[in-house]
Amino acid sequence: MELFKKLRIKRGRYILRKKADYVKRNKFKGNLTDVKLIGIVWDATRASDFQYLAQFHQKMQERGVEVKILGFYPDKLLPDCLTAIRYLTCIKKNDLNFFYLPVSEEAENFIKTPFDVLIDINFNDLLPLQYITAMSVASLKIGLFNEGDNSYLYDMMFDLNKNSNVNEYFEHILYYLEMINNPTFIKNE
Repeated sequence: MELFKKLRIKRGRYILRKKADYVKRNKFKGNLTDVKLIGIVWDATRASDFQYLAQFHQKMQERGVEVKILGFYPDKLLPDCLTAIRYLTCIKKNDLNFFYLPVSEEAENFIKTPFDVLIDINFNDLLPLQYITAMSVASLKIGLFNEGDNSYLYDMMFDLNKNSNVNEYFEHILYYLEMINNPTFIKNE
């Protein structure tokens, strides 16, 4: 067990909360047809979920939307199934500082990318992924609701049951993004 892990994480969350207040970004004002760039922050410990990410990437590519994924894998070496994928970058344990906050160039570049939509797939509330989401300049941040104090991270949250998978999460996201600022939905009401 790592020395003082809970204390280091608590301090990391405190640092994150303070830094997140200073993030400047443009708020999302369009709908899904206006989206050109989607960022996904993903807990790569669930490598089996990558199939859903690949399907989502393919679906978005067909719509002319570019997707970039930044995963976090908690070991020093990535599994083979997560290497050599053009649209996926992973940070690892050695890319974190003492307080479990990302310090890699990949994380910094991802944070600075002006995504139209950022989707946080962080079922385990991992601090490195929360940091990337909070510090991102993305226009619209989407995440999972939990009982903790992470509501400041997102503009839109989904409360899914514990047995939900990434594919169901993507279905919810697409459904609601298509409704936002869509004249067809507004006229039907």
